[in-house]
Amino acid sequence: MRIVITGGFGFLGRQVAERLLETRTFRGEPVERLVLADLFAPEASPLADDPLVEVVRGDLTERLAELFAEPVDAVIHLASAVSAECEADFDLGMAANVDTTRTLLEAARAQAAAGGPVVRLLFSSSVAVYGPDPALPLPELVSEATLPTPRSSYGVQKFVCEQLVAEYTRKGFVDGRVARLMTVSVRPGRPNAAASGFLSGVVREPLAGLPAVCPVDPALRVALASPRRTVTGILRVAELERGEGPGQLDGRLPVNLPALTVSVAEMLRTLRRVAGDAVADLVTVAPEPAVEAIVGSWPADFDNARAATLGLAADPDFESVVREYLADHADAVTAVTAPAAGPRNAGR
Repeated sequence: MRIVITGGFGFLGRQVAERLLETRTFRGEPVERLVLADLFAPEASPLADDPLVEVVRGDLTERLAELFAEPVDAVIHLASAVSAECEADFDLGMAANVDTTRTLLEAARAQAAAGGPVVRLLFSSSVAVYGPDPALPLPELVSEATLPTPRSSYGVQKFVCEQLVAEYTRKGFVDGRVARLMTVSVRPGRPNAAASGFLSGVVREPLAGLPAVCPVDPALRVALASPRRTVTGILRVAELERGEGPGQLDGRLPVNLPALTVSVAEMLRTLRRVAGDAVADLVTVAPEPAVEAIVGSWPADFDNARAATLGLAADPDFESVVREYLADHADAVTAVTAPAAGPRNAGR
């Protein structure tokens, strides 16, 4: 089993790779090679030291011949330009998201046409494919049956890629499946260019003793998932067998990973409850209309029924998300907090 992870050294790429290296199996079969492809792959990394790991550096479209020089059994496609940078630079978003995905699909198609394995391809999409339209308001609960009407370039690009994956699957070129990710919070590390990045920053930065800005009305409600639940969802959808029985993937519809719905105000109250006033007071509310326009266009309330039939569940509450971050990233926390509750591996 040879698996490729695009964006393999991104936040989610690393976590997915680490989970695969823990089990060293995929679909019950041993992983013989795990290829981490990334434009910004580091020169040295603990991941790269594992004997199963191969690192491919550079632009994905220029490295596909190398990636497919040996048969590829599965691709977990996480590489992507993010929301705010796609809105600011249309051409960048189209190239990094749509063109790269189409080129990857073509490489997989060529492998199958040459008699190689049909690639099982997991595409990571986003809640950003949804948005309100004056002619078609969003329902109270959004599900996979809700028509996507994205209100951002990023959302449009993700939806285009979803349709490409569905079509290449219909034609038998790949065995594609799509997981729509909720906003992942709390992400460790430095802020990125995602419009939703503040949904991690308003917790991560204060816990590190740093100021943070909340660029939206705290009353805004959002759909979140912790890193652990997100990684579990990605791998679950990637590994599912096709069929109509319980726990099987039916049809070509994307799977909305389960969402925890919470207001930004509740996030901030949770931070205050867990870490105290001095930490919570490091957050300043300073609305940025451009950010609020993007994040505010995404739905907050989801019907998690389909995900539940596949064995996936949302985080129980935002306090559990914060506690998880404290347990997993203690080295990035300087604030004194109340004792963490629950086992470290809860939610896996």
